[in-house]
Amino acid sequence: MNGLAAVLFDMDGTLVDTERLWWQVTEDVAAGLGHRLTGADAHEVVGRAVADTAAHLVRITGGGDPQHVAAILGGEFLRRVEAGAPLRPGARRLLGELEQEGVPFALVSASPRAVVDSVACGALGRVPFAFTLSADDTVRTKPHPDPYQAAAERLGVPVEACVAVEDSPDGAASADAAGCAVLVVPSVLPVPPSPRRVFAESLERVDTAALRRCLEPGRNHG
Repeated sequence: MNGLAAVLFDMDGTLVDTERLWWQVTEDVAAGLGHRLTGADAHEVVGRAVADTAAHLVRITGGGDPQHVAAILGGEFLRRVEAGAPLRPGARRLLGELEQEGVPFALVSASPRAVVDSVACGALGRVPFAFTLSADDTVRTKPHPDPYQAAAERLGVPVEACVAVEDSPDGAASADAAGCAVLVVPSVLPVPPSPRRVFAESLERVDTAALRRCLEPGRNHG
C-alpha cells in the first residue's frame, strides 16, 4: 500500500496535556513512600504505564505492594484528569483536518482504560477515533511494539503505512519497534533521533501533508 493508511496518536503529552499531571501524582505518591522524585526518575515515569511506575517506586523505596501503589497512582491520576485536561496546541485542528480528508486515525495510549475513556469523553469529546486502545488492551504496553502492531491490525492496514504521533522516548520506541513512521512532538523528555523519526516543535506545525512526508525515504529530520 502506498501513502498514508492511518495515523495513530499517543494521548498523554501528545494530544492532551496530562504528562505534568502524571508527574505531580507520581511525585506525591513517591513522597508518601519516603522518596523525593527527581529527573533521575523521569524515564521510569514519563510515558510509562501505571504498573511500570509503581514497580519503580516500590523498587527504589524498598517498601509497599506494587499493585496497591499502582491502584493509588491510577486512581489519583484519573481524579485529576477528570478535573480537567487541556488539549495540546494544534491538536483539535489536526484531528479535524484528518477527519475532513478521510484519513483513519486511532488513539493508542499506555494509560489505563478508565483514564483513556475519561479523556475521550471529555477533552477529546466528539473526536471520531476509529477506536481507542489502552494499556489494558494488549499483553504488553509501551515501550513494547504490541500496542501499535495491534492498532494497525485492527484497522486492517500495514503497520509500515501508519504514522504514529508521539511525545516520549518510550512511546517513540514502541512505534519504532512496531514498524511505524514516527512523528515526534516532544513534551517533557527529549526523544533521541532514529531513521524512522521526524521531529516537530508543536502540532501547530503539523498538517496531513507533513504526516504523509513522514513516510517518504530519507525523512529523518532529527
